[in-house]
Amino acid sequence: MNEKAFRTLEYNKIIDKLREFAISPMGKELCGELKPSVDISEIERWQDETTEASAMIVRKGNIPLGGIREIRPQLKRVLAGGSLNIEELMNINEFLYVCRKVKNYSVNENKAESYKSIDGMFAAVELLPLLEKEISRCIVSEVEISDNASLKLGQIRREIGVSNNRIRENLNGIINSPVYRNMLQDYVITIRNERYCVPVKSEYRSSFNGMVHDQSNTGSTLFIEPMGVVQLNNRIKELQAEEKAEIEKILEKLSDIVRENADIISANLNVITQLDFIFAKGGLSLSMRGSRAVFNDRGYINIKKGRHPLLDDKTVVPTNIYLGGDFTTLLITGPNTGGKTVALKTLGLFTLMGQAGLHIPAFDNSQLGVFDDVFADIGDEQSIEQSLSTFSAHMKNIVKILDNVTDNSLVLFDELGAGTDPTEGAALAIAIVQKLRERKIRTAVTTHYSELKVYALSTEGVENASCEFDVETLSPTYKLLIGIPGKSNAFAISKRLGLKDDVIDAAKEFISHDEAKFEDVITDLEISKKSVVYEQERAEQYRLEAENLKKEVESQKEKINRQKEKILAAARDEAKTVYMRAKEEADAIIKEMNKNAREKAKQSVMNESRQKLKDGIENIDSQINRSLAKKRKAHKAPESLKPGDRVYVVSFDQHGTALTAPDSGKEVMVQMGSLKIKVPLRELSIDNYVEKQPQRSNLRNTAPKIRQGKSYSVRPEIDCRGQMVEEALGNIDKYLDDAYLSGLKQVTIIHGKGTGALRNAVQIYLKTNSHVKSYRPGVYGEGEMGVTVVELK
Repeated sequence: MNEKAFRTLEYNKIIDKLREFAISPMGKELCGELKPSVDISEIERWQDETTEASAMIVRKGNIPLGGIREIRPQLKRVLAGGSLNIEELMNINEFLYVCRKVKNYSVNENKAESYKSIDGMFAAVELLPLLEKEISRCIVSEVEISDNASLKLGQIRREIGVSNNRIRENLNGIINSPVYRNMLQDYVITIRNERYCVPVKSEYRSSFNGMVHDQSNTGSTLFIEPMGVVQLNNRIKELQAEEKAEIEKILEKLSDIVRENADIISANLNVITQLDFIFAKGGLSLSMRGSRAVFNDRGYINIKKGRHPLLDDKTVVPTNIYLGGDFTTLLITGPNTGGKTVALKTLGLFTLMGQAGLHIPAFDNSQLGVFDDVFADIGDEQSIEQSLSTFSAHMKNIVKILDNVTDNSLVLFDELGAGTDPTEGAALAIAIVQKLRERKIRTAVTTHYSELKVYALSTEGVENASCEFDVETLSPTYKLLIGIPGKSNAFAISKRLGLKDDVIDAAKEFISHDEAKFEDVITDLEISKKSVVYEQERAEQYRLEAENLKKEVESQKEKINRQKEKILAAARDEAKTVYMRAKEEADAIIKEMNKNAREKAKQSVMNESRQKLKDGIENIDSQINRSLAKKRKAHKAPESLKPGDRVYVVSFDQHGTALTAPDSGKEVMVQMGSLKIKVPLRELSIDNYVEKQPQRSNLRNTAPKIRQGKSYSVRPEIDCRGQMVEEALGNIDKYLDDAYLSGLKQVTIIHGKGTGALRNAVQIYLKTNSHVKSYRPGVYGEGEMGVTVVELK
């Protein structure tokens, strides 16, 4: 594609924004080289990578490439047989550490997660733990080799330490000796020329045996190395030379290991660079709230609520643009500063971004065609150096476009034909548009010429569009209205700015009757279009409200299912209690029967016991049947029901309060505890049940006993890690009841971090629990996002 279109449409500024999201120097370099593709399969693959990277960033945070450095020069030198220094080996080691972090980042905690386009890249990263461990063992920092890097280095450094200690002992003896006390300027040990010295008064130079290494500015003090430590200092110099040679050997050995693994490191570097580039695209997409476009090879464009990515996202007005379906040429008219050029640039820039594998800041499922080139003539092309007027410069550019355009190109003209005589300019603009229309080349043009508006109305394959302008406020709305030619609004704007009516009326006299009638038609069309757009927006609003209501109903269904499960669980517990009672009674009777069976004389007693067992089982069975019959007893639906009436809900075996009168569908909104639900009228009956209020004395005496008993067994936290959502919520529900009875004021629910599904389910449930006063995520030291801290009432 031509570089001029990149500059004109400001594609290079998008690349600059993309570079900001890359972390490594290599990734930034790759971002700078990004160019649009014309291969739809390659574009789709690039888009897949961007989509998956943005999804991973949302789920896991950005890819951990912090600390990565440029290592290509080091690899090049080590492959040429060179040796690396400490800092360069540290850079290699830091890269190996980044590879390990990236590998850990790619591990999917949820097995259902799948990132087909980039999982293979993560898998291709090969770790080198032995090399990483060896470099870490030998190098402490960018300026220091570890004493344990080699046995010999450790011995040398220990000997240096011993020699230093001997020197200090010798010098301490000198500065503390009464013999030398008067000779010394100060009682300290100093270093001059990397030799240990003491400050001696210059007048005692001949009396103090040693080598002079320096003197003070005044000459009154000489820094002398005593003869007794000269040999020791010489030995230290020898040891330091041996230390340097040993360090060079260690670095050479480490460089050899790097050289042996250079191919793997180089391959990892290519993969990490590619991942950095891909995640930069994902980060850019999230920053501009971008979405993946749907691509086609038919040249069809349908941008939904597109926002120019270089404008302020808080103030930019979304634009709908479509082209290449019923028409191949779009003529955009309207007043200056109305947004015509922005719409044109948005169309071209989105095409370049999409074909480069970038998401576009537009509504989901926007469509883009794949073009082999994009041509744009936008802005003032006047050139003083070449003695070209604005018109000449534009025309020179247009000639190049017409010479190089193909049937599968996208062409954008801003103010086509402007800068010369209006009549000739309009005729020339129509001829250029006509030539492109005959080849069905996708073209978008902005203009002020009325002749082009008429041409669009009368020519198949050409469509008018306008940028809406509010005459009352004298400001553009920046909304693109396709199908309506725009007005210049010169008279209306002039009147609002104070131009006299007689001047405006005189100006109108100079406009022909046909032109005035055409402007009136435009006005009527504009009013109709606004009405249609308003109705469309209202319909969209109603659709969103319907979706929200649907979600609310589904949420209510889930609450009902949970309530149903609690009721069934309570029924199962009750049945289990009855069963255990029956079993214990049966066991006792059988035991007595066995005892009586040993004595034939007591046969009658045994028969009585058998009958007692039979009667007991029949009695329990009768109790269960009566309980079930009570829950399913016949009832009469109320003939009239008003809000506030107490009702009995047969299907739930619960008491509640009617919140509404029966609607047209014979359904009533009923409140049962904290649950609100619509119930058919036939499932209700008037409830005469009066809940007994517990006596104050019983509450006073019983509650402390319950809480005291519970407090022995209830812990201040519950661990739900590894549990399914339904199982965890059931356990938490029982736990909160126990904690409330035990008098605990604050408890902790441990749900782990994971994918966040369990955490979200727990926090949604806590909103509905009547015992909960408030809740919050954990802070540092409490478990952070892996726990939820609950304050009870």
